[in-house]
Amino acid sequence: MQILSEREWSRYREKNKDRGRLLIACPDQPGIVAAVSRFLYEQGANIAQSDQYTTDPENGIFYMRVEFDLLDLEGRHAELCSRFREVAERFDMRWSLVEAKKRKRMAIFVSKEDHCLLELLWQWNSGALHADVAMVISNHPDFREMVESFGIPYYHIPVTKETKAEAETEQLALVRQGVDLIVLARYMQILSPRFLEDFPNRIINIHHSFLPAFVGAKPYEQAFKRGVKLIGATAHYVTEELDAGPIIEQDVQRVTHADDVEALKQIGRQVERTVLARAVAWHLEDRVLVHGNKTIVFP
Repeated sequence: MQILSEREWSRYREKNKDRGRLLIACPDQPGIVAAVSRFLYEQGANIAQSDQYTTDPENGIFYMRVEFDLLDLEGRHAELCSRFREVAERFDMRWSLVEAKKRKRMAIFVSKEDHCLLELLWQWNSGALHADVAMVISNHPDFREMVESFGIPYYHIPVTKETKAEAETEQLALVRQGVDLIVLARYMQILSPRFLEDFPNRIINIHHSFLPAFVGAKPYEQAFKRGVKLIGATAHYVTEELDAGPIIEQDVQRVTHADDVEALKQIGRQVERTVLARAVAWHLEDRVLVHGNKTIVFP
């Protein structure tokens, strides 16, 4: 299997070596865009892309994502952050400044269905997902050979009702070693609040229905009984309330009365894999900002 070479990753890093992303959330008020643009101009930066959204022009929250190029961004990053604090304090901003060339480290959790896992690995291998896949963790041994063929560590940690707490302790010990994002690629276990404390808005799950419809077990059976004409999938951040976290991406596929449960599952798997991959890519590129239990996604 052809793995993306270090030379190809070097090309990506070179292309983005001076690309920065400034992410902002603050009370909406006049002058925010002007102040940010002027600041970047005064630092010698060139804005490549700028997206803004306000939840309410009068009393809402203003969100902004700016991509810019600045010579020797890595060397100037600390200085840039220090100088921007004055602007941030003036507008009461929550903000971060990210170097685009730095790949986030991602852990993938999976159980016994491989379609979402394979999609993520294929897209990572092609360079479409700008991340380091640090590990794959599974409660089953089935995909070890396939995952390790990509050069990715595979950890089999069985989970039973009696051993769930010990298994989670082992999982947390692994992901706490520098992992930035956890992706649940059809991982059929519920994570405890311990994970959410360490990874707020950094755990993405794929739900095999168009939430909030058909929650719980056997969604395709539920859909078949209702005679639905559309089936879908939802990628969302994980919260303590099951399948109720901020939605990142959704999609649907038209079906007919001729599609039985197995056909619905097959169609659904294709929707799941594409929806999850898009959501993960947007998170890795800092395109998703969370507002309460909703998201602002700048495509």
